[in-house]
Parts: sequence; C-alpha cells; structure tokens
Amino acid sequence: MTALTSIDFPGRLAAVIFCQGCPWRCGYCHNPHLLDAGAAAGMHWSAVMAFLARRRGLLDGVVFSGGEPTLQAALPEAMQQVRSLGFAVALHTAGMYPERFAEALHLADWVGFDVKAPWDRYDAVTGVPGSGERVRASLDRLLADDVPFECRTTWHPGLFDETELLAMGKALAGRGVRHWAVQACRLPGEPATGGAGLDRARLRAQIETLRMPGFVLRGADAKAA
Repeated sequence: MTALTSIDFPGRLAAVIFCQGCPWRCGYCHNPHLLDAGAAAGMHWSAVMAFLARRRGLLDGVVFSGGEPTLQAALPEAMQQVRSLGFAVALHTAGMYPERFAEALHLADWVGFDVKAPWDRYDAVTGVPGSGERVRASLDRLLADDVPFECRTTWHPGLFDETELLAMGKALAGRGVRHWAVQACRLPGEPATGGAGLDRARLRAQIETLRMPGFVLRGADAKAA
C-alpha cells in the first residue's frame, strides 16, 4: 500500500491499495512482485481498513491498483467498505475480466484503464491469447457508463512503432475515448539514458487531428520538441 499519492487519482489526495495477482506477463511490468496471485498478502484487509479509518479527513480517496484488482472476487465488497468510510474510489484496471469489471464499475468514481497495444498486438504484449477481445469488451462497458476515466498506454518502439501508436489513438478516438495518456517507458536492462525517445511535438500534432482533447504524453524520455 502507498499511504499518500497526488498523481494516481486526479484531483484527489489518495492512498493506493495494490492487489496481488495478474494473469498477464507484459515484458515492461514495473510490479512483477504482484504477478503471483498465490503470494502472501503484504497487509491484511483489516489493517488496511484500520489505516484508512485513521486517515479520514486527511485523504480524499482510495485507489485500487495492482496487479489486477478485478482478479479479486472480493473487490466490489472491498470498494463498498472503503466508500462507507467516506472516501472516493478509483480503479486501475487492464480490463481483462469484463464481467467482474462491470460489477466494480458502478462503485468507482474514476477509472484508469490500461490499453496496452493495438488490438492485433495484444496477445504478443500480454502473453495471453484472446486478451484483446476481453479488453475491448471492458472498454465498451466503460464507454457506456458515465464514470470519468482515462485510457493509458505504456509505449516502447520495441513493442510496436509510432505509426501503430497513432493508429491506436485514432481507433480509441473513434470508439469515443476523449482522454488518453501515453507513457514512454524503458524495457528491463535498457540504460536510463535510453528510453523510448517519443517525439512529443510530432505525436501531439498528429493527435490534435483527432477528437481527443484529453491527450497527454508522460515520461521523462519523451522529447520536448
């Protein structure tokens, strides 16, 4: 758990609860210690709730992240318990379980939704067949709801090129996405001075041709011009 963050839940000072377990094996994962669903919990739920009870009046919200939160069957109940303390709730998800996502969606005040690749590249990025179809189903549910959300993509040219990234943005805009964040990343073993090398100015100019006013490019390795 992260006790305080100002960047994971827009407009809120929040705590982040990292849920254990994820069935995907993305090569750039920054939380590999959370992949094993059978690993021992770092903190019992009763201790989490006790901590949050002490933070009422100091925090505005709580983020459920991971790992993949929707892997946990008890997620909706946990979100409801947090809401009962008076906190707003955010959900970070990759959308791999559409039905579970739908159950949790109505309990969220904001969603950070990972879109990892063009649909035809999903299986290669996640290592799991059929993953793209599941994500599209979850995205359709999100777009049909009125919960505020942002789609996020972690990008490296070793995964797919910038032309495909732009095509991906066009596809998302065509589905109705208005807020999309691209995070430039480094793959394991890549030097700190390397990075993805996204040309911020060129990509922004291309994205401006889309109906996506909420586009943002994140990451220290993104070129300013």
